[in-house]
Amino acid sequence: MTDLALKLQDLGWNAAFQRHFEQLGAKDQLPGRVVCQGRKEYVVRTAEGELMVPVSGRLVHKSKSKAELPIVGDWVTLQPGRKGNEYRLGVVLPRSSWFSRKEIGESQAEQMIAANVDYVFVVSGLDGEFNPRRIERYLTLAESCEVPAVIVLNKKDLCNDVAGCVAQAEAIAHGRKVHTVCALTKEGLEGLRGYLGAGKTAALLGSSGVGKSTLINDLVGEKRQVTREVRDSDGEGRHATTRRELILVPSGGLLIDTPGMREIQLWADQADLEETFEDISELGQQCKFRDCKHDNEPGCAVRAALEEGELDAERFESYLKLQSELNKLAKRREQRVTRSRRNRGAGGC
Repeated sequence: MTDLALKLQDLGWNAAFQRHFEQLGAKDQLPGRVVCQGRKEYVVRTAEGELMVPVSGRLVHKSKSKAELPIVGDWVTLQPGRKGNEYRLGVVLPRSSWFSRKEIGESQAEQMIAANVDYVFVVSGLDGEFNPRRIERYLTLAESCEVPAVIVLNKKDLCNDVAGCVAQAEAIAHGRKVHTVCALTKEGLEGLRGYLGAGKTAALLGSSGVGKSTLINDLVGEKRQVTREVRDSDGEGRHATTRRELILVPSGGLLIDTPGMREIQLWADQADLEETFEDISELGQQCKFRDCKHDNEPGCAVRAALEEGELDAERFESYLKLQSELNKLAKRREQRVTRSRRNRGAGGC
């Protein structure tokens, strides 16, 4: 491995990225990782330091969709500009993983969140914000991107029944780790540091007010992110983070902070849902009919488990809700593809 690659290892550079970079055969280009993205420029960290790189109109034009444009966590190549101290974006190196969701509204487009992530910290507050159903939705989002998820229950100092909340989280975790922490007192943070070895990247996902920014400040060891108090009037959090950012942890590893998501629209499929709701999936395999809808069909193992109290009714309702959402998404995707094919066949663009 070259000296350049060794300097980039702390940012997550590995043999796979090195191979992709060498295959480009662009010796005059510089590899770097996107730290944050603005409207008109990217901040890219390289072995030589951070560089401000303007958004390239040529790159936007060449991209088939927004999902192909650089996002926080991406490895990109930088080409020297006409002036010796300037660079422009070259290409985005193949991603090892990425996080995405459906764009808010009627659009059927994928909205990228972060790239090249090794772990996802699904953060939930143990105050009035604690919601197992919301955690299930985040876990399905993580499953769709094939990134290991870790459940982080923050604000344990504000909870009167920590053990009860942990039990609820473990019931839906299905083997995923559950950590309880208190960002204010720093209790439990060492458990999270265990995921942040040199070059490892973790993205924090969660609603506004769960304490993601405070957690990052504690893990970094300095106040990097703005924090805000939760409103007393309704217990709702206020957005402290307004943009995604890749932050280097001095003790090793990297963190990607993301704005709190009030609306989490999934970009996933049925297989991802089955992984999140593994218990329901296993029960479904015991149903008399292979295409059982778990409604009024005879020999339904899921209904039997509900009646016997072996399956939580709220969890099953959450499963049905997410399943309906994903079915609608799949149908709209198919309709969009069909319209596109018809337009091409009719000579449209």
